[in-house]
Amino acid sequence: MDRIIYTSMTGASAAAHRQAVLSNNLANVSTNGFRAEMSTFRSVPMQGDGATTRVFALEATSGHVQTPGPVQRTGRNLDAMATGNAWFAVQGLDGTEAYTRAGSLQVTQAGQLVTSTGLPVLSDGGAPIDVPPGAEITLGADGTITAQTAGQPPAPVGRIKLATPGLDDPLQRGDDGLFRAASGNPLAQDPNATLLSGALEGSNVNAVESMVGMIAAARQFEQQMRLLQTAETSDKSAAQLLSING
Repeated sequence: MDRIIYTSMTGASAAAHRQAVLSNNLANVSTNGFRAEMSTFRSVPMQGDGATTRVFALEATSGHVQTPGPVQRTGRNLDAMATGNAWFAVQGLDGTEAYTRAGSLQVTQAGQLVTSTGLPVLSDGGAPIDVPPGAEITLGADGTITAQTAGQPPAPVGRIKLATPGLDDPLQRGDDGLFRAASGNPLAQDPNATLLSGALEGSNVNAVESMVGMIAAARQFEQQMRLLQTAETSDKSAAQLLSING
């Protein structure tokens, strides 16, 4: 059988993977703080005897689009948007320090500051933040949390950890949707990082671009399938000719 089926198989697999990535991006077009995922591939000539006329499609190192999403003003005192390339530090379900751009915060009945998905928000010391139950919470531009209870003056209770990744230790998306440093170590607190209170960051997914990409990926997949059908037809014709001559 013609080895073209293996070449076509890699192309179809690449197109299917790209379709899945674009579908996931489009599904999160309204998710606060979502960073669009990229899918990249490279062409690798097949090595062997003779001329390298066959080229495989292999997945290359992919990442995420770093462009910040649009500002969505909410006026809610527990909504925050990290400015620039800063990220909120949270505690993942596995207990490790992770990072997110989703800044819709809440206070549990036990008085712990958490994200909208229930993950504890970490302080600049790397510990969960506790606030007085029933207190009115305000967020400062530097991440300082101020609580005011009835009849008491406002008092700081902690500071949200804001971390800015560098080129030497970039962030990578995990299977849980959170980001972690490539080195596996927690990032340091960025003293110059700020947040915008009363606002949320929207998704940076371009819906039109994702839909156009999905259409292109579907056509690429169909083209690879037609190539497989052509190889099958050629194989059947060759088998018939061999049986006649035999």
